[in-house]
Amino acid sequence: MVDSRFFRSEGPISLGELARLCGAELGVGANPDQMFNDVAPLDLAGPDHVSFLDNRKYIDTFKVSRAGACVVHSDMVDQAPSGMQLLISRNPYKTYALVAQAFYPRVIPQPGIAPTATVDVSAVIGEDVRIEAGAVIGPRAEIGNRCLIGPNAVIGEAVTIGDDSIVGANATLSHCLIGARVHIYPGACIGQRGFGFAIDPSGHVKVPQLGRVIIEDDVEIGANTTIDRGAGPDTVIGAGSMIDNLVQIGHNVRLGKHCVIAAQVGMSGSSVLGDLVIMGGQGGIAGHLKIGSGVQIAAQSGILKNIAPGEKVMGTPAKPLKQFFREVAILGRLATKKKDI
Repeated sequence: MVDSRFFRSEGPISLGELARLCGAELGVGANPDQMFNDVAPLDLAGPDHVSFLDNRKYIDTFKVSRAGACVVHSDMVDQAPSGMQLLISRNPYKTYALVAQAFYPRVIPQPGIAPTATVDVSAVIGEDVRIEAGAVIGPRAEIGNRCLIGPNAVIGEAVTIGDDSIVGANATLSHCLIGARVHIYPGACIGQRGFGFAIDPSGHVKVPQLGRVIIEDDVEIGANTTIDRGAGPDTVIGAGSMIDNLVQIGHNVRLGKHCVIAAQVGMSGSSVLGDLVIMGGQGGIAGHLKIGSGVQIAAQSGILKNIAPGEKVMGTPAKPLKQFFREVAILGRLATKKKDI
């Protein structure tokens, strides 16, 4: 259940209002005027809670749930317990996310600058901005309206941040342009020099990293993730992309729109990813590769060559998903036969 010490619900909200906000259809006999106070998991929900079912593995829990209302696909309607009111959706998880956002909208920070924050006189600070203790805002930096800059965050010289963005505690930003509604989690480091040098037996020579990091609107960047600035071309993170914790993105990488990158992924310099690429945890991409739009890369996969749009790959070196599982099955049979012999 939601701990009210950390999260404050905006309920009660009527079922009809929730249906309107999330674009769901009310089930037969549902009362649009009934009020609900909160969201909760199927097994913990009570009569004043809204829950959801998105995975058939939980159908048995759904059948006995005490939730007053539930978001479900039309295929599951006939499995609902008696008395449960339904919000019917083609995408229950997305609909539930919108319902949860209605109860727990983003809290606009109380504006103000902490006495221990350091803000350069040439910085431009928008309206209703909150800058917390120990934060440093460098010369000519620009912070948009309603932004939150967390404790001890460092915003470097000339960095720009769009409206409604959040920079978490101890994050460090330099040489970057940040869009609107971007959420940068604690400890992230954006815009540091890329890993570029000329190898020479007498001593390696650093190549100046003269590009920037461009982060488009509605991006999330997880805790302790690092994104290097470009060597000449910019490093670009496309709009709507979701990047997990502990991800390393090298210089000149171009990430398309709405990509999803799980934790501990590493992307070598100058790789280009299309839109809607999904990459599982601990995967790696070698440098100067092109990953087509819609590609899905399984966890711990190593990408050593270009991947065509829409492919699903797995393994190291990565190969088409069906081929990977065929090879695993064949190896399993060979191992069993050897054991029998």
